[in-house]
Amino acid sequence: MEAYDGPQIVGMDLHRRRSVLVRMSEDGRKLATARIANSPARLAAEIGRAGVHPKVVLEACYGWYWAADALAEAGAEVHLAHPLGVKAFSYRRVKNDELDARDLADLLRMGRLPEAWIAPAEIRELREITRYRHKLVKLRTGCKDQVHAILAKLGIEVTCSDIFGAWGTQWLDELVLPQPYSWKVASLRQLIGWLTSEITVLEQVAADLLAGHDAYRAVRQLPGIGPVLGAVIVAEIGDITRFRHPARLCSWAGLTPRHHESDTTVIRGRITKQGSPILRWALIEAVQHTPAGTPVCQARDAIIARRGPQARNIAKVAAARKLLTYVFYAMRDGKVRALDTPAAPHQAR
Repeated sequence: MEAYDGPQIVGMDLHRRRSVLVRMSEDGRKLATARIANSPARLAAEIGRAGVHPKVVLEACYGWYWAADALAEAGAEVHLAHPLGVKAFSYRRVKNDELDARDLADLLRMGRLPEAWIAPAEIRELREITRYRHKLVKLRTGCKDQVHAILAKLGIEVTCSDIFGAWGTQWLDELVLPQPYSWKVASLRQLIGWLTSEITVLEQVAADLLAGHDAYRAVRQLPGIGPVLGAVIVAEIGDITRFRHPARLCSWAGLTPRHHESDTTVIRGRITKQGSPILRWALIEAVQHTPAGTPVCQARDAIIARRGPQARNIAKVAAARKLLTYVFYAMRDGKVRALDTPAAPHQAR
């Protein structure tokens, strides 16, 4: 290892069981390579060899939370590489952990690192709650679909709109089914009950975490956004000040069209979908609950009127972009001046 007393840059290729760290000087000279078994103590000990306040870069890959926290506690300046931005590593004929770590350090050193935001602990906690709730709802929906599928297999006509409501529950209780369908329906209904209980608990936990949250309170004033969707939107966006204007927020959320330009040829395609999927889901869901007469609903209806019913999905995405623009100003300013007039009562989730 060369003797070097200046600031060091460290590239870290993080894996599930072990990691590789490459230390470099600011002019690109390789100083040392280390392979460590993953643990906060080993990582802190190794990063201590990089001097005072080294710059460390790791990719936003599986399980990066603990490493970023351990590096920050050890006094490092932590940078998080966006996975989509470092796919260029595939150009190499040889790919190994040391070369990956070295390339990460080079990108940081040259100021060309595509960075992802390192969310603070409170935002990560809220995201865990909202994302877990979302997964449980999808599981519950799958269980309900299986019950409907069993009834369809047996040719049983469903005469109510919701077989899991008050009347439908009583109807299922009295329904006589042959085996093994009777046991399967009973098992699915039990799972649905457990999942519903867990979902209710998660909603209460999220409400407690957001009590007194100014941005959440402001977002809830927008038409179509209730407590569930508001919590998802605030959790996924986090710190709104990292976006200079609404267009950047819409681009980050993956709601803007792809843009390919070469010479005189310009192609704009479908939306990129490179941001948070659950944020896009929340915005589209809010658009569908927005009452008639509001600006978001008017924007959607105008596109459908101009392009026809086949453009409904395009119209929903455009309306979601407009709604996200309102979300930007609500979170930044605490209000949306364009919506100062009282909105009609609406059903929000």
